[in-house]
Amino acid sequence: MSSWRRCAGGAELLLALVLVAAPSAAEELRGTVQLLNKGGKGPARGADVRQTVVSWEPAGGATVRPPEAPLLLSTRQKQFSPRVLVVPRGSRVRFPNEDPILHNVFSVTPGNVFDLGLYRKGPGKEQRFTEPGVVRVFCNVHHDMIAYVLVMSTPWTVSPKQDGSFVLTGLPKGPGRLTVWHEQADAWTADLQLPQGKPVAARVEVVRPRVPPHLNKSGQSYFQEGRDRYNQP
Repeated sequence: MSSWRRCAGGAELLLALVLVAAPSAAEELRGTVQLLNKGGKGPARGADVRQTVVSWEPAGGATVRPPEAPLLLSTRQKQFSPRVLVVPRGSRVRFPNEDPILHNVFSVTPGNVFDLGLYRKGPGKEQRFTEPGVVRVFCNVHHDMIAYVLVMSTPWTVSPKQDGSFVLTGLPKGPGRLTVWHEQADAWTADLQLPQGKPVAARVEVVRPRVPPHLNKSGQSYFQEGRDRYNQP
């Protein structure tokens, strides 16, 4: 099952999770997410709550299975699309290049390190993601290109609406952990018992810029020899 969400500024989020039947999956969990400035001083400007990923993982674990076909994370107009991709553990992701210039997609995230090398416009190359967690994906050519692949061990995820509200449905009764993730914030978590008597309110502080400081795949600055040096058709 896949769900697209286009957010402010053209950013996109794709939830692509395959649900494996779970016993007694009858509960729902409602809540709201509020993105705040550092220190909790008012709403965070420029941070789109619809780019947040809310997930529930039962204490006893859950089962997911990756889709047979690879999911797509494209390079388009020197940006990744979608910017946030949520996938089940073990999924393959293909990185098509839709630009008339070279890209070099890579990640140095422990457990999901990869380097696709330089490649031109075309169907792109694939990478399998086997380790759960947040994978930061960059382009070795263009400093401002960044995407996030959230590799999940649970099928219960959702992205909030514009007002910050969310509903997770079909959850099994019992204890578990609710996690709220946004690229500019530290993960917010709460250990809860289902059924839950009242909605959950997650107040999340935005503490990082939209393009965080990072180095290229060799561990060097992008700006030593000038940026975008492969912008040739």
